[in-house]
Amino acid sequence: MIPLSFLLALLVCAGALIAAGVALATASRATAVLGAGLVSLFASVLFVILAAPDVAMTEAAIGSGLTTFLFFFVMGRIRREGGK
Repeated sequence: MIPLSFLLALLVCAGALIAAGVALATASRATAVLGAGLVSLFASVLFVILAAPDVAMTEAAIGSGLTTFLFFFVMGRIRREGGK
């Protein structure tokens, strides 16, 4: 019998691979940034499954939250300054 945590980890890894594929294949920069943030969020969930909550919190805060916000902030600044 396969443990439930193993099946959940496989599902999370599959989701991360799909999100990475979307981030690489899309032509939209916003969708690519969201895909990369989703990969980071899936990694955070995987760290929780692997019993590393401190790493999971750091990945969620920095990787998923701050980095995604920073990408969107910079993209907004580039658009505003490009219009001048």
